[in-house]
Amino acid sequence: MTTVEHTGQTFSADERRITIIGVLIVFLLSALDQTIVSTAMPRIVAQLQGLNLYAWVTTAYMLSSTVMVPIYGKLGDIYGRKAVLITGIMIFLAGSMLCGLAGEFGALPVLGGGMTQLIVFRGLQGVGGGGLFTSAFAIIADLYPPRERAKFSGLFGAVFGLASVVGPVLGGFFTDLGVTHLGSATIAGWRWIFYVNIPVGMLALFMIIARMPHFTHRNPGKIDFLGAALIVVTFVPLLLGLSWGGRNYGWGSPQILGLMAVSAVGLIAFLAVEARVSNPIVSVSLFKNRVFSTANAASFVTSMAFMGSVTFLPLYMQLGLGLNATDSGLSILPMMVGMIASSTVCGQLITRTGAYKPFMLGGSVMLILGLFLISLAGPHTGRLDMAWRVLIMGIGLGPSMSIFNIAVQNAVPRGQMGVATSSSQFFRQIGGTVGIALFGAVMTHNLATEAAKLPAHPGAQVHVIDLSDLQRMALGSAADGPSTSVAHAAATATTPEVRAVVVHAISGMFVLAVGVAMTAFLLILRIPVLPLEHRGRGPAASAEPMPTVPEPEV
Repeated sequence: MTTVEHTGQTFSADERRITIIGVLIVFLLSALDQTIVSTAMPRIVAQLQGLNLYAWVTTAYMLSSTVMVPIYGKLGDIYGRKAVLITGIMIFLAGSMLCGLAGEFGALPVLGGGMTQLIVFRGLQGVGGGGLFTSAFAIIADLYPPRERAKFSGLFGAVFGLASVVGPVLGGFFTDLGVTHLGSATIAGWRWIFYVNIPVGMLALFMIIARMPHFTHRNPGKIDFLGAALIVVTFVPLLLGLSWGGRNYGWGSPQILGLMAVSAVGLIAFLAVEARVSNPIVSVSLFKNRVFSTANAASFVTSMAFMGSVTFLPLYMQLGLGLNATDSGLSILPMMVGMIASSTVCGQLITRTGAYKPFMLGGSVMLILGLFLISLAGPHTGRLDMAWRVLIMGIGLGPSMSIFNIAVQNAVPRGQMGVATSSSQFFRQIGGTVGIALFGAVMTHNLATEAAKLPAHPGAQVHVIDLSDLQRMALGSAADGPSTSVAHAAATATTPEVRAVVVHAISGMFVLAVGVAMTAFLLILRIPVLPLEHRGRGPAASAEPMPTVPEPEV
């Protein structure tokens, strides 16, 4: 049985089904890798001796995967999605294997000790992982017309939510597994976090190589190497500045200002180059498309509210409400259930109705409501009382995982599908990073303000605790042999005074989140409505003319 697609190609039901399953597997692996490591970090730090470098294990993956997203999108348009996806999977699996081996052979030339090795190899993992998210949504667009792809995008959004739930649980399981013996090899439990990617990824790789079709709508042309380099020059300093600001260095420090200056110069140069080359990494003309520009702006702001809030929820649960790590994870579970359910249901309803904007608006309203209810929580809020609040928040977040992609893909020429899809993912990831930095700065300010109100007695010496201290408390409480300063901070955090400070500081942060989410709602209102076609002929018809796109050089 074959189906004539909107591209003019024919795909068998078997090809489409196996391709989607294979892509779902690699998408799940990439999503898991963003969450599975966090639970194991205390044990990894204790074994590899690198407490001062622990944040880099996450930052390295985030940096490399983010900057590679638009590059992979353009490469997919030039060489085809299959070749790019296979390359990304192979790099990701190689990085996973090397991460598992970090520190096994002692200090190495150039790479140094085990913690430094892990950071470098996580960066390599991210280089591969950046292509998995981008390729997944672009392949859906290749296989299915706009209206049908909504249900599959919703499924991918549900998988992302599932990874957010399963990741920390798997990380804890493998970490607690302890030392295992495989033949003559002795393997620490946390290393299986990376090794488990190998057999699962190889299965997905086989399925994709064997059954994924070669799409015929590639756009051969020269690679914009200068544009690719300028993406790195622009966004690596930006991401580093946002990650370090207020934590490692003050926002007005020469280090942060220097990074932001380099990023600004790189952005100006990038825009100048992209406006002149015949086959740009990101076509500047795409921003003349109102759907593309407004949907990506709304996605950016929504991701700010999402990541900025979710990042500090575990801190709130553990240090504000006094829950242990396991209970704090269970308290966030309803949010993930809401995300999975709403993402799946919205995808099915969009396919049936052909309308996506009502679900965008509905999700945004639920997100605002959920954030507002969380901002009202106090020191005596119980776990069940918090659970229904984060459930509402999760229901609001679900549609944002996929619908913005659908709107953007439906509004651009097929020859720029990869670039448009990767741009949507790129703006979402940058928005999340900005959200974490912004909310972290507000959190630090609130901590200092609330702490200053407390009476100065020995049991309330909270003026020395900032956001970095709170994060080290959670890390130090689970690590073997925490430092004296971390242990002292963790002990201090158990006092009612500090709990009150943390609750009030984070509650104030959620008030900001409500404002950010309302901004996203206003942007969603401005997204033009285009019909989702069952059998599209490129972009759906629109009263607004599509921008002229120059033909690539051959």
